[in-house]
Amino acid sequence: MAKVLVSLSDELLRRVDRIARARGLSRSAYLAELAARDAARVEGPGTSPAARRALSKLDDLFEEGPPGDSTAAIRAERDAR
Repeated sequence: MAKVLVSLSDELLRRVDRIARARGLSRSAYLAELAARDAARVEGPGTSPAARRALSKLDDLFEEGPPGDSTAAIRAERDAR
């Protein structure tokens, strides 16, 4: 397990220690729990509402298209030139 050096204000450190003690955790365990929880909430590029709307529009476009092998359609279009 890696160890890190983190700088915190004295007041913040007192608050962290108080909360960690109240939860029966070490300072390190409490900070690791906070970091893990925050990292789990980080959104990827496809999870924003705008990205979901755009992906939904793409899905609609593909549903409207002809069924079948898109590769064959692309080749036919290319060969017709």
